[in-house]
Amino acid sequence: MTTTTYRTCPRSGLQFEANAEKLMIANAFIAVVFLLIGGVLAIGVALTRWPAVHWLPADTFYQVLTAHGIDMLIFWIIFFEIAVLYFASSTLLRCRLATPKIAWLAFWLMLVGAVTNNIAVLQGGSSVMMTSYVPMMAAPHFYLGLILFAVGALIACFVFFGTLVVAKRDKTYQGSVPLVTFGAITAAIIAVFTIASGAIILIPTFLMSVGIVKEVDALVYRTIWWAFGHSSQQINVAAHISIWYAAAAIAFGAKPMSERVSRTAFLLYILFLQLASAHHLLADPGLSTSWKIVNTSYFMYFAVLASMIHGLTIPGAIEVAQRQKGYNKGLFEWLRKAPWGNPTFSGVFIAIIGFGFLGGISGVMMGTEQLNMIIHNTIYVPGHFHATVVVGTTLTFMALTYFLLPVLFKREMINPGMAKVQPYFFGLSMYFFCLVMMGAGTLGVSRRHWDMAFNGHALAYEWPGAAYLMMGLVGIAGLAAIAGGAMYVYITVGTLLWGKKLDNGATSAKFTPIPPTAPTIVAQSYGSAGFAAPGTFVLALVFLTAFVLYYFINWKYLSNLWGLS
Repeated sequence: MTTTTYRTCPRSGLQFEANAEKLMIANAFIAVVFLLIGGVLAIGVALTRWPAVHWLPADTFYQVLTAHGIDMLIFWIIFFEIAVLYFASSTLLRCRLATPKIAWLAFWLMLVGAVTNNIAVLQGGSSVMMTSYVPMMAAPHFYLGLILFAVGALIACFVFFGTLVVAKRDKTYQGSVPLVTFGAITAAIIAVFTIASGAIILIPTFLMSVGIVKEVDALVYRTIWWAFGHSSQQINVAAHISIWYAAAAIAFGAKPMSERVSRTAFLLYILFLQLASAHHLLADPGLSTSWKIVNTSYFMYFAVLASMIHGLTIPGAIEVAQRQKGYNKGLFEWLRKAPWGNPTFSGVFIAIIGFGFLGGISGVMMGTEQLNMIIHNTIYVPGHFHATVVVGTTLTFMALTYFLLPVLFKREMINPGMAKVQPYFFGLSMYFFCLVMMGAGTLGVSRRHWDMAFNGHALAYEWPGAAYLMMGLVGIAGLAAIAGGAMYVYITVGTLLWGKKLDNGATSAKFTPIPPTAPTIVAQSYGSAGFAAPGTFVLALVFLTAFVLYYFINWKYLSNLWGLS
């Protein structure tokens, strides 16, 4: 049996098993490296999308955009998520990591695959965007890199599941797993489906690139690929919502308003969340209208319900915890007196609001078949997924990092003043970036062409002045967000290089079991209405009003485009 040691963090009380700790550090560090690479590439994208600058030529732009998309949407996020999975299993359950040697194999497969894919793109001839649609072909090692990365990530997921088995066998906890771990299990289950879908279609595409397979049907490719491409974001959703629950506990000692309800919402994610992939296929001729409507409405709404539950219970848990501390004046004293100078809290709260109002509302609108036709091939779509992937997931991961720097990396954070500002600077820049991009998309600006005006072509199109203004603002806001990301990388890497070393804490050869806890059900009531969280309820009504108004505006817009005679 493998011998191991456990370190108890003196600042948080968390217990880190030695092998898991090293793997968490390695995965999180490489994740930040790919965030840095993707951020540098984003400069070229932003300055080219800005019509007045229009920096890169077409071939370089598509090359840079391909690398930017894959590095940010796949490599940065999944490396970090693997670190989260190990944290949610080994650390939160206080057990050893199952098969650490296999976990290191997974890490090296992921790293080799990511580097191989980047090399393929930077060598040229593989500027096929993240979607890599056939019959447009990339170099063989482009697909090979993705396959290696996917296999490594899949192995890491199974190591996570194995660690859960170890914890159960060694009885390191009693009853149900903690809610954060339950959310991580949800993410890992979705990840297995997602990665398997990618392998199903990328392996024959790789064989086609080396000449073994004659062809891959384009419609079949798109259908299966989006089960990988969009479901990757569903892993993110489950992961970052798990972190939201963790952040509420870290910053406030908050407990879920009802663990049973929150766990049910995660279960709805497993059953229905991946169906949102269908909204990328609503313009495809190979799928029936019935299939499109059922997937993007009736079934997908169960996933929307789950997100709305989380959007109510997480701020609600914070409000209840704050009111228990005496912040009971009015509807929002609990929110005014929140620790807004703590970047772990501020980053998470900005992510919750942006993910819900910008990403969530626009995503449901895009998932409606008729409305999807308005904006499907416009720059509105990148505006939407920057609201989900960047504001929702990336900002949440940044916020968690500020907690982990002293706890996991055992370093005192450098420049805490900049750390306080960074979530606001990055998050609000991305808010504005997403809004103006969605605005330009509503006016019809294309998302697939490097030059919105087709200058120099016989079919050049003159957009209204507002479209050029908004795309100029996209460039400015994009550069501001890149600066905010650079602040995060500076704080993170600088802390690892120059931050004061902190006390490791006591080590032992045996874990300390987690004391049993009952599922949390909030029974308190505040205010004359008897709501446990009246302020959160009012915020939810504001969200609902914004949702209804925006939905109505888009149907009105559609009726103007498709007049009846």
